[in-house]
Amino acid sequence: MTTLALILAFGLATIAASAVLVPRLPTLQLQLAALALLAVCLPLGVVLASGLVMLGIHHDGAILAVAIASALSALVGAYLLGRRVLQPLGRLRSTSARVAGGDLSARASESGPRELRELGAAFNEMAAGVEQLFDARRELVAWASHDLRTPLASLRAMVEALEDGLASPDEYVPAIRAQTQILSRLVDDLFELAMIDAGALTLELREAPLGSLVSDCVGAVEPEARAQQVRLETRVTADPTVRMAPDKIERVLLNLLTNAVRHSAAEGTVAVVVEPDTNHALISIEDTGDGLAQDAPQRMFDRFWRADDSRDRTRGGAGLGLAIAQGLVHAHGGTIWAENRPEGGARVAFTLPLAR
Repeated sequence: MTTLALILAFGLATIAASAVLVPRLPTLQLQLAALALLAVCLPLGVVLASGLVMLGIHHDGAILAVAIASALSALVGAYLLGRRVLQPLGRLRSTSARVAGGDLSARASESGPRELRELGAAFNEMAAGVEQLFDARRELVAWASHDLRTPLASLRAMVEALEDGLASPDEYVPAIRAQTQILSRLVDDLFELAMIDAGALTLELREAPLGSLVSDCVGAVEPEARAQQVRLETRVTADPTVRMAPDKIERVLLNLLTNAVRHSAAEGTVAVVVEPDTNHALISIEDTGDGLAQDAPQRMFDRFWRADDSRDRTRGGAGLGLAIAQGLVHAHGGTIWAENRPEGGARVAFTLPLAR
């Protein structure tokens, strides 16, 4: 009974040490070593106690030798296994330190047991996302600097000409106003993109029909379309009611309509087609122009991307409008895409959820 009580007490002490003392060790390596030691000590204590009871005190040397040999074998095996587990973790720690130090191309190994492969894959996915984010930020800063520099240079030249008496205010005030408007639009676009990226965009959603909103947007674009001899059409099926923030969807429609008009040839047609589907409304802006280039459907929603024939600011903007439109549509829970029409021309379409 005394031996059994001793074994129970030893077992309880081992369990308590595993639950309380091991987690307090500062490194995973020490925790694994302590766990291996405890895992060896418990069966070793049982073997020693059982051997002494069954074989008696006269064989205690042989029992002790067997126990020590078994314990050493178990500890060596635990050490090798722990080292095999800790090495990939050490490499992952080294890779994370490189990423934290600015080497965003560093990637972890995806080899070893399944759990370590999954950990490495998750880390690499995170690192790729961070690298993409930083690349996008660098590109945004570069393009924004470029687009800000041009109107600022024009404003500086005009102000210097006025200061030197080389021109009269009546000559340059309209041009200064135009350049100021360009700068204001660019700053507003950058601010809205920042809000979209941060997930801080506030939408005042309400249920409203699309027909009147589409008519207002077509009316707003009508003067520019008439100047370019482009005919505007509206085809609204059943006038679906959707859940939207009207001011944001108005901006999307105006942006898409303006782009379609500017890229349509004289005597061409731009049509807005609205039709309900199962649980959403489909809004399409179609034109009869030359269609989209091969890479345009994938790139036209990128920030600062502009087709070659629209890089002139007298016809095109900074290349942020479609990126903002994409962000606004996604914020409504819809999707947006671009494609070439089988009958010729291009189509940009997006969806909005129908009212409940």
